[in-house]
Amino acid sequence: MSIFYYKLFDLLNRKNLKKGDLMKMANISNATMAKLAKNKIVQTDIIDRICVTLNCQPGDIMECIPDTSDETEV
Repeated sequence: MSIFYYKLFDLLNRKNLKKGDLMKMANISNATMAKLAKNKIVQTDIIDRICVTLNCQPGDIMECIPDTSDETEV
């Protein structure tokens, strides 16, 4: 399973916000924003800050998608 944050960037676009705006509003570092852009692991306290800032739920900013290579035949 992999976590993808494309929903976050779509939400920012719909709210007419830039990555820099979110970084300032939620106190997120450049390194963390880079992790989000690359779908890397991000701590849950960061997810919480983003959700509070954007008034949304975690499912509104991220999605867990199964890796096709992880599927096993039954």
